[in-house]
Amino acid sequence: MNPKKPQSSKRYLPIVIIIAVFAVAIIAFLIMMRSFSDDARKARLDQPLTSSAARPDSRPRTPQPGAQPPHERGDASAAATIEEFGDFQCPPCGSFHPELKKIEADYGSRLRVVFRHLPLPQIHKNAVAAAQAAEAAGRQGRFWQMHDMLYENQSAWEKATDASSMFTSYARSLNLDMQRFAGDLNSTDVNNRIRADMMRAESLGVTGTPTLFLNGREMTLPSSNAIQYLRGQIDAALAEKKQ
Repeated sequence: MNPKKPQSSKRYLPIVIIIAVFAVAIIAFLIMMRSFSDDARKARLDQPLTSSAARPDSRPRTPQPGAQPPHERGDASAAATIEEFGDFQCPPCGSFHPELKKIEADYGSRLRVVFRHLPLPQIHKNAVAAAQAAEAAGRQGRFWQMHDMLYENQSAWEKATDASSMFTSYARSLNLDMQRFAGDLNSTDVNNRIRADMMRAESLGVTGTPTLFLNGREMTLPSSNAIQYLRGQIDAALAEKKQ
């Protein structure tokens, strides 16, 4: 009489296999999610100049300082300060530029103007390259000269397929060290300054360009007589400082 072979191990074998397969699936899923998270984080670091300012939310924001030192014109002790968030390819920014220069000339030492980068590459394909050109020129003390040149020639380069070559010609006309300019264009220091201004814009809830702050208060310019309104607000700010 043959003894009966134990059946318990065979009975539980399918269950063990199912558990093993399930465990492997969970581990694979966790590895995939970890990889996805790492890739997403790396993408954010590799693309620091993609603006999210056009996607406002209602979360509390802590104002960020922006690039330091900022690009500014006028007396540092001026009673009125305009902080402009601009995109060099933005048509309204281009139209506003000559008006702001007139205001600067008229108010003289009483007005200080600070420029902050807010390129919107989702709608302006050459905006980031223009900001980089301005910052690269700034590394040689020519930020404002390049700033003005970019706005004054906006119609020439805004739709260009090779705007960078035009920016290089502007740099040459400013007598910049061209080898240094080329090396600075996409440098860490240049991109960090642009990114810092964009972070400040986002922290302040800025969603478009141009956006102006006068003595720290955001301006809402009317659709008509905007320049006259702005001058009136500057006058009011100056009068307030005298009190």
